[in-house]
Amino acid sequence: MNDSAAPDVAGWTCPLPLRDYPQIVLGHGGGGQLTADLVTHLFVPAFHNAALAPLADAAALHLGGQRLAFSTDSYVVRPLIFPGGSIAELAVHGTVNDLAMVGAQPLALSAGMILEEGLPVGLLAHLVERMAAAARAAGVSIVTGDTKVVERGHGDGLYINTAGIGLIPPGIEIAPQHARPGDVVLVSGSIGEHGMAIMSVREGLAFESPILSDTAPLHGLVAALLAAVPDVHTLRDPTRGGVAAALNEIATAAGVGIRLEEQQIPVRPEVAAACELLGLDPLYVANEGRLLALVPAPAAAAALAALRRHPAGVHAARIGDVVAQHPGLVVAHTGIGGTRVVALPHGEQLPRIC
Repeated sequence: MNDSAAPDVAGWTCPLPLRDYPQIVLGHGGGGQLTADLVTHLFVPAFHNAALAPLADAAALHLGGQRLAFSTDSYVVRPLIFPGGSIAELAVHGTVNDLAMVGAQPLALSAGMILEEGLPVGLLAHLVERMAAAARAAGVSIVTGDTKVVERGHGDGLYINTAGIGLIPPGIEIAPQHARPGDVVLVSGSIGEHGMAIMSVREGLAFESPILSDTAPLHGLVAALLAAVPDVHTLRDPTRGGVAAALNEIATAAGVGIRLEEQQIPVRPEVAAACELLGLDPLYVANEGRLLALVPAPAAAAALAALRRHPAGVHAARIGDVVAQHPGLVVAHTGIGGTRVVALPHGEQLPRIC
């Protein structure tokens, strides 16, 4: 880049983190404050348009009298295969779930493969077969794609980019901005399993019960929820940055406060043990097969029952409420009767997690 093309950071109206990091760091991809700064103060102003503005998991577009959901995601997880899944399943489930978080029925995906020189063809074939099986199981087709190869040492084996399209049923209006005081916060199951499955491999940890990734498609669960409670205000899959990041994004977007009951948040004992060993808070650990649903309080019981009737939501729980107090802030009531702020994480706790 020549000097004339360099951005004039002195003119940016962003908070200090962007100015303090003249180069990209891993934390810019972690789903925390650094990611939010980069998106809010660099990408959004450059690409601003009405479909992008809600910053939902997928964009809602009007096309031929129908509402089309469109989303894209990239996967750089390390290792490529981990307990309970692989980069192949993540690539399908992640984009299917982004479409589901605006209430859409996924229809088709693209697949962009970035291969590193030296990647064993047998391993690639195995992952492609797993990706195809995941797509079939989710009821979507991979209809277009692209392949690129980079020099040895520049790609870490395999990166995958997927984009997806789906149809949003009439009358469904789901967005982060729709959260309202009086809403109830539901989670579809125990949290932290994906992140801890990856970290158990990286750190060589062994537990009596193995920790498996929760990676799974969620559009069937969302369809069951919407059939019971069409007036769902907000859905979010808490991937990078975990439940903490997702709820902070919602609180900021809607200008509301969120109050959690820490003892009501489901965490498997082995995940809690792994988090304690590594000094991590399960609220900040990534998930790939869980959703957060914010629904009006009168519909909460029906919504929770609908989630629990579905195989992907058997362990769903009510974990908090949306309040008018402390807008933009998430707080948690602890098991010892105190209250703590659940802040947006600054950078990257667990790099290359999805």
